[in-house]
Amino acid sequence: MKTPYYIVYEDRLRRNLELISKVSKEGNVKIIMAFKANALWKTFPIIQEYVRSSTASSINEMKLSLDYLGNDVHAYCPVYTKESFPEFLKGCTHITFNSLSQFNTYYPLVEEYNAFHPEKIVSSGLRVNPQCSVIETDIYNPCVPGSRFGVNANALPDKLPKGLEGFHFHALCESDSYDLEKVLDAFFLQFEKWIPQIKWLNMGGGHLMTRKDYDIDHLINLLNAIHSRFPHLELIMEPGSAFTWQTGDLITKVLDVVEDAGIKTAIIDASFACHMPDCLEMPYRPNIKEASSDDSDGFVYRLGGNSCLSGDFVGDWKFAEPLKAGQKLTLMDMNHYTTVKTNMFNGIQHPSIWLKPLEGEPKLLREFSYEDYVSRMD
Repeated sequence: MKTPYYIVYEDRLRRNLELISKVSKEGNVKIIMAFKANALWKTFPIIQEYVRSSTASSINEMKLSLDYLGNDVHAYCPVYTKESFPEFLKGCTHITFNSLSQFNTYYPLVEEYNAFHPEKIVSSGLRVNPQCSVIETDIYNPCVPGSRFGVNANALPDKLPKGLEGFHFHALCESDSYDLEKVLDAFFLQFEKWIPQIKWLNMGGGHLMTRKDYDIDHLINLLNAIHSRFPHLELIMEPGSAFTWQTGDLITKVLDVVEDAGIKTAIIDASFACHMPDCLEMPYRPNIKEASSDDSDGFVYRLGGNSCLSGDFVGDWKFAEPLKAGQKLTLMDMNHYTTVKTNMFNGIQHPSIWLKPLEGEPKLLREFSYEDYVSRMD
């Protein structure tokens, strides 16, 4: 297995899926998978055993679900177009609009479609903004002041437009159930008077329920409390990271060690900019299996990517022994929001992707070549 490569572990993936299934059953909530966090469709046969519903923010994501996961597709786009919307209608079961103007523009098409396809009714929803911010990093905060996402309560009429059957909010990012509780308090304070008029509530993503310290019982109690208040309301959640949290790693190799201004940088055969972009966007420093704890003695290094972007580095880590060329490093938890966001800047060779099944040797899922780089510009 030549570095660099991603590897996904089936046992870890199933562990997450079993917990998600538990929440879905005990909280009476439909949990659907967000492709924006994971589109590795060769692992979908495993996921299909637990979940067959998805959320799509593009025609391509919708088609991916229809081809490889399931036909229950919940669409949300900041804007639809006259070219894309008919395709969404044909492939989706739920369509959420970002604004009343988008709803007013396209709902007549929904109504017409439903009249001619009673066997496949498409339900329309509206994204609302609870204006409750629990995310520190603005680039991932959908409720930051000036947000382009969703409708404020003061913009809604007392009687919702005909055909509007659901509300959708998204205000979390790798958050816990107590953050969700804060958002729900803000949501109900502003939007409760419309709840009797809708059939479903989609609480979006960002529910990191598979993290070890997540309070699952508190989440289930929150969901059941909503059912007690509004027994007619179907609840939906669409976590992204939770499905593939800590299910895969990126294995890379040190190629060289350089030093400047007293800072040692180990240059690896992978790139943060190309292969781990969230490390620069979020930003965060991934754990490295071979590194020592921060409070231990050791040799301190940055890791530098192999692109020519000056900022393609992350650090610092401590190691018990000096790093040397040829040494392999395991960058942990590099599955969710990683393979879907990679790019081919500089034409750098893309890591291959492997699956470690429950039994037997790792299986190659995808290997990339020069032709992949060329075809992007073809």
